Amino acid sequence: MNHIPDLIKDLALILAVAGVVALLFKRLKQPLVLGYIVAGFLASPHMPYTPSVKDIQNVNLWAEIGVIVLLFTLGLDFSFKKIVKMGGAPVIAATVIIFSMMALGTMVGHLFGWSNMDAIYLGGMLAMSSTTIIYKAFQDMGVLQQKFAGLVLSVLILEDILAIVLMVVLSTLAMKHTIEGEEMFNGIIRLVFFLILWFVVGLYLIPTFLRKSRKWINDEILLIVSLALCFSMAVLAVHSGFSAAFGAFVVGSILAETVEAEHIEKLIAPVKDLFGAIFFVSVGMLVDPHILVEYAWPIAAVVLTIILGQGIFGTLGYLGAGQSLREALKCGFSMTQIGEFAFIIASLGLSLGVTSPFLYPIVVAVSVITTFTTPYMIRLSDPAFRGLSRMLPEKWLTLLERNVAGGVATVNHESNWRRLIMAVLRIVVIYSILSIAVIVISLNIFLPFLRDHFTHWWANGICGITTVLCISPFLRAIMIKKNHSIEYTRLWNENPYNRIPLAFLILARVILSVSFVFYIVRYLVPFADALLLAFACFLVALMVFSRRLKLQSIHMEQVFMHNLRSRDIRAEVLGQQSPRYAHHLLTRDVHLADFEVPAATLWAGKTLAELNLGKKYGIHIASILRGEYRINIPKGSDCLFPYDRIQVIGSDEQLSCFSQVLESQVHEELLDYGEREMTLKRLFIDDKSVFLGKTIKNSDIRERYHCLVVGWEAEGGMLESPDVDRVFQVGDVLWIVGEPQSLRALV
Repeated sequence: MNHIPDLIKDLALILAVAGVVALLFKRLKQPLVLGYIVAGFLASPHMPYTPSVKDIQNVNLWAEIGVIVLLFTLGLDFSFKKIVKMGGAPVIAATVIIFSMMALGTMVGHLFGWSNMDAIYLGGMLAMSSTTIIYKAFQDMGVLQQKFAGLVLSVLILEDILAIVLMVVLSTLAMKHTIEGEEMFNGIIRLVFFLILWFVVGLYLIPTFLRKSRKWINDEILLIVSLALCFSMAVLAVHSGFSAAFGAFVVGSILAETVEAEHIEKLIAPVKDLFGAIFFVSVGMLVDPHILVEYAWPIAAVVLTIILGQGIFGTLGYLGAGQSLREALKCGFSMTQIGEFAFIIASLGLSLGVTSPFLYPIVVAVSVITTFTTPYMIRLSDPAFRGLSRMLPEKWLTLLERNVAGGVATVNHESNWRRLIMAVLRIVVIYSILSIAVIVISLNIFLPFLRDHFTHWWANGICGITTVLCISPFLRAIMIKKNHSIEYTRLWNENPYNRIPLAFLILARVILSVSFVFYIVRYLVPFADALLLAFACFLVALMVFSRRLKLQSIHMEQVFMHNLRSRDIRAEVLGQQSPRYAHHLLTRDVHLADFEVPAATLWAGKTLAELNLGKKYGIHIASILRGEYRINIPKGSDCLFPYDRIQVIGSDEQLSCFSQVLESQVHEELLDYGEREMTLKRLFIDDKSVFLGKTIKNSDIRERYHCLVVGWEAEGGMLESPDVDRVFQVGDVLWIVGEPQSLRALV
């Protein structure tokens, strides 16, 4: 008899129990995450009345894969551009909530006498609300489209990315077992360095690779390539001193900017569901009833901390973000739970051996309780607002209402200095990180390889030339970019006193570039520093005046920006979002609006020249979208068809008038449907028939009577296909299809 490994038996048990419990929880309209946790408890050794898994270590291995896949799919939903576009309100709210809840959770842990690391990890768990649970609650309550729900989800996106940062920080603390300011600062700097490096390099290489390979990539290959990138980045992150989940999230966020993001998300969904279920089942296996009974009071205290802490600090955070008291209460009360990231952080602490075993089941129990209380807390926000309205002085309420009117202060006018400094700083940081990465790889990997195959000086020479050539586009960008920008020119011309700091800004960038080259040549060549410095200055001068290097630098930046905007470009082409130029039209008292041509339009098949819409209504059709086909700047010979989406430019009055005309130019509504029903009728050809001696082609049955000959009745009742050249003879029996009125006229 064949032997089945315990791994397969355990997997069968886990999936069977998870499937049954998930069906039950779906029927009860509860989150599936809780169902998987319950399934894990039922399949664990802590439950003596049900079959248990044989090897929990194997399950933990599957669960670790689940965390990587979960974070990868979370990255696919994340976009750095979304964070930038959110403005200051979600940032303020997320910052207040996270730091307040971390401090509160740490304080509660210390009150119960737990260790320093247990208290810190508890604070990290309580700082993150559950995106899945809140989204499900909003969906079930029908409030997903309300304003406060959108703001809550924006804050949750920020919490997700900050949770990744928090995991890195907690991992660093676990390695050191102490909290040191210098170590923390170095860890954050290292995190920022690798995050920028991976994002910039990944966004340059991965979308370019996918775009050039698109015609060879089908669904199967795209899934394999995506998972390969996910796990490869996870391995690279671990070797760089970060968690595997962090690497998976980074590569997911890179793929989120590609046009294949939605396709990858659909392909990866079954894999995510499978491993995600195994991960949450593994969470449930760690629930020990004895620990829950022993730590009943801490569980109750943590639940109360979450409900009161998120309710109070969440409300304060949203008030600080410029929301009214009513909206702030709705937002704050919506976030009174913990979820997925709490489990991930708890498993991180357990795997690193820095948290106590009791912390995990406590967090699971707290998550279960707060999940059930979330809908009631959302409903409680309105009574809480009415109660506070009665309690607070009138002046306070008026002040809070003014808060939403003022919102977060927005700077509409940035000085030229501010814009220039921020642009230069961004350029210097990004290209310096790229240069440092190239230098480190070259001197630590490429140089030893060369020395194994060449003599010492030949290896040094090849390595030095290659390294300088590789970083030269970056160094040229550091020195030259923004030196001829609008802001720089304005500052130079508007005030002579600006010229000294502007010149110093260029000099500082040149010195930085020379420093990179000087470091390389000094590392490889043992000459006098003065000679090496002069040589470095000479190489930098060649970079500045090299036209080929200039074109290469511009091309690299264009490819990067195209990759960064590729998803937005696709959305604009398909009409899923407005083109960029539409925002600039608002300052010209005109704007761009989308219209759909009605199905019964009278304009179907007519050319734009025939319709003459510009002269009649003063509008201009910028684009016609027909499925995934787009016609930009259509010509007069282009036609309109039903269901076409047209992008029209005009003023409010012109667009309003055009909208009314477009909706009115349709066929009259059919009132008597019986008159349009097609029926079948027999037509006998006798010696008095007007069709005698004619053919179908010249009988005008179709053109004049709007009927169709479908066949001749042959002997035995069989129907022959009509021949358009056959002559009607006496005794022929025709079968005709048409509307009742047309058939009556024909007969």
